[in-house]
Amino acid sequence: MAEFPFEINAVDGKARTGVLRTSRGPIRTPAFMPVGTAGTVKALTMDQVKGAGSDIILGNTYHLMLRPGAERVRDLGGLHKFSTWAGPILTDSGGFQVFSLSQLAKKSENGMIFQSHIDGSRYELTPERSIEIQADLLGADISMQFDECTEHPVSHADAKTSMELSLRWGARSKAAFGERETQNLFGIVQGSTYRDLREQSAAGLIEQGFDGYAIGGLAVGEGFEKMCEVLDYTPDFLPADRPRYLMGVGRPLDIIEAVARGVDMFDCVMPTRAGRHGQAWSDYGSFNLKNARFRDDAEPLLAEIDCPASQDYSRAYIHHLVKCGETLGAILLSWHNIAYYQSLMMRIRSAIADGSFEDLRRELHEKTAAGLP
Repeated sequence: MAEFPFEINAVDGKARTGVLRTSRGPIRTPAFMPVGTAGTVKALTMDQVKGAGSDIILGNTYHLMLRPGAERVRDLGGLHKFSTWAGPILTDSGGFQVFSLSQLAKKSENGMIFQSHIDGSRYELTPERSIEIQADLLGADISMQFDECTEHPVSHADAKTSMELSLRWGARSKAAFGERETQNLFGIVQGSTYRDLREQSAAGLIEQGFDGYAIGGLAVGEGFEKMCEVLDYTPDFLPADRPRYLMGVGRPLDIIEAVARGVDMFDCVMPTRAGRHGQAWSDYGSFNLKNARFRDDAEPLLAEIDCPASQDYSRAYIHHLVKCGETLGAILLSWHNIAYYQSLMMRIRSAIADGSFEDLRRELHEKTAAGLP
């Protein structure tokens, strides 16, 4: 398997900052990956996403295989050219979306047979097909093993069965991926909220040998405290010299607490989803621009964020756009939210580098508890 250079430049407690080097450019860690579900970070151009400070985006196997079709993306030059994103792309395996979106999904040892949530068409997704779509057709820089996302709550016995199936699918994913010069493959630790299963999963994946390791099966209803409890130990089961990726998380407090426990990479739809629903993110949590308190507020959205959407438009104007249902309101809020998240990641990296991470962590908790002034 191709070497995946990962340099850790500074450590503060368990938090670490560094860089992942790929053939399409460096990824500064801790990193937040905006989600480009269907080849687009919703409501934004790729120039806006890049300008906001993003080094890498995430693409989605399930959605792209349904529309416009993975083979079509390949024929049009691959996902980078198709979407006009020149930097690194990580794709998920499609397993979570089959679990959460598809109709009449049927699981077997071979993989998943399911009906599209769009038109009911029948598809089969196996570890081999998932890798083919991600690495060969979409051209991802980082592909994910095919896995099963464990439901929550789940019994220990069922979580164990699911985790062991994901391990077998991980081995098949790795075999299908083979040896590649510039593309890499991450394994996914499962095991729900059970420490022994998480440890067993991590050990099995390490034995198989991946370029990086993701922590899956969180942010699926277990709650903040239980998520933090799982993160208290799971990153410690993983190699220190490989990137650790927490899938589908999350809020700023989720991110900073995961960083404090040794996680390096994150993705979440929250910034753009919130933007489409009239919400802006800040250190004080999210605030809803639909609220009448912003009707006469001439202040910029959040002046300290280096983004035109944050600095150049008043809260009153964005309130007006949102109340009128104008598309520009969703664009500006999504743009701001991505810029805020990337600003937070930059502050986290700087704080780890200069040894002040705990101060930033405490400040974010205090501001979130206080709410927007």
